[in-house]
Amino acid sequence: MAKDIKTPFGVITPEVSLFPVFYLLFIYGFIYIFPYGKNFIGISWFEWFRSEDGPLEWLQFFEYILSALMAALIFLRQKKKKNINSLIWLLIALLSLVIAGEEISWGERLTGMGINAISDLNVQGETNFHNLPFFHNYLLDPVFEISCIFLGWFGWRKFKNIRALPEKKLSLYFLFVALFYFYFDISWASTTEQIRNDQEIFEFLLSSGIFLHCFKNLSPNKFRLVGRFRN
Repeated sequence: MAKDIKTPFGVITPEVSLFPVFYLLFIYGFIYIFPYGKNFIGISWFEWFRSEDGPLEWLQFFEYILSALMAALIFLRQKKKKNINSLIWLLIALLSLVIAGEEISWGERLTGMGINAISDLNVQGETNFHNLPFFHNYLLDPVFEISCIFLGWFGWRKFKNIRALPEKKLSLYFLFVALFYFYFDISWASTTEQIRNDQEIFEFLLSSGIFLHCFKNLSPNKFRLVGRFRN
């Protein structure tokens, strides 16, 4: 049950988790102006947080790995392996594993060893597939936008009986990501300068939404902590 928020104008009862709102306020209202980053790490704290190989990207990796394990356990626990819920859990497990591998370029960032045939074509010079020119330039952003709108709105609204899809309370974890990528692409096509690429800041919300969804469904009668994240 959502926790009431008391304001000078009355009581607000949200139907969704407000953690994404508080998270973005923390990042842009506190981390963005937090001083002395250059004195300690050579760049601002904000740039460090949103950078490639920064803390947010590594948190995403761990969340996807854990999500893959939890979704696989949920799939194995299903009695009917071929029904739609079971197949979606299997898909979540496989996609989470693939995304986790892509986040660290399939171990290249840890070992320094990659596949030259892929990295030579890669936009960032790494061994991953999502930064290959065609996918990176034409497919990556639309995939984020469409999938996040589906997970954050269309899924729970149109397929209420499919429990393997994220529920309404987690919608902001996905919709903020879709909004960012849409605005990022629109600004590129506009007459003004394209907005700053803060993708890691918003992609962390996506991985967190998937993680919390898997965490809740792994054992909903035992894990009460998730309610604190959702209220």
